[in-house]
Amino acid sequence: MLWHVHGSWTTAFVRGPHTYLVPVTPDRGPDGRGRARTFPWPASVVELSPQELAQADVDLVVLQRPHEEALAARWLGRRPGRDLPAVYLEHNAPQGRINDLRHPVADRPDLTLVHVTAFNDLFWDAGSTRRRVIEHGIVDPGHRYTGELPHLAAVVNEPVRRARVTGTDLLPAFAAAATLDVFGMGVDALPDDHVSGRRFVDLPQERMHDELSRRRVYVHPPRWTSLGLSLIEAMHLGMPVVALATTEAPVAVPDDAGVLSTRVEDLIDAARRFVAEPEAAAACGKRGRAAALRRYGLQRFLGDWDRLLREVTA
Repeated sequence: MLWHVHGSWTTAFVRGPHTYLVPVTPDRGPDGRGRARTFPWPASVVELSPQELAQADVDLVVLQRPHEEALAARWLGRRPGRDLPAVYLEHNAPQGRINDLRHPVADRPDLTLVHVTAFNDLFWDAGSTRRRVIEHGIVDPGHRYTGELPHLAAVVNEPVRRARVTGTDLLPAFAAAATLDVFGMGVDALPDDHVSGRRFVDLPQERMHDELSRRRVYVHPPRWTSLGLSLIEAMHLGMPVVALATTEAPVAVPDDAGVLSTRVEDLIDAARRFVAEPEAAAACGKRGRAAALRRYGLQRFLGDWDRLLREVTA
């Protein structure tokens, strides 16, 4: 059992050989979204109401938010970690002062805490809780890059609310350097100077991949994020990437697969060069795709998770 919290991550996770129970509520709110509507999920993902979950044969719970433990105990009649095997999946890098980055499930001998990047594992303080790093995996969309449009593309979800975290304040500089098309939830609320091209709001994954692939360069502006799956997806598509060299990005993007820097001016210059040199952009994108397939392939990801699930339920 797991909640539909992170659509892109779950799209890869549910490709494994299991049955995945996702809660659904009448309002399809945050605690009961059910099956994804913009991602392709297999039939092995089954929606169940809280009442149906009480009768379900659940052998493990994947927790992803602090309040889910109490919610699962109420809906299942069993306490995750104590009466029922459970792991806690942490998607995010911690926020706040370094000495205060205590994880909500720190010092829990009954749980395993799973981080999606080694960077997150380094920064979160989990105390004595067992920890495991299982890096992201991606359902390969295939090499789709054409770069036919001499535009920049960025994917930023909730850019107004998340502001500096997602690098929203950096977008005007990129938009002034070349036509910038922005994708994501809430991009319709961006000021006009942040987007010099088109806005694509919450597209189905298949269409977003097609549209991204037509743009010449993928720009990744977040300052502080676990590791944006949109960055890895862009690499899978064969796009050259320009990204801030923060958190896990320097590990994810090899030197010959894109340009990373903490100097925004360097990134803008790189974006301009890729726009002006389509052959160099395409060659860089091919190297990035090869690197992404090696590190973030679906089978490696599912294999890592299956080994952990067998260990936890043994």
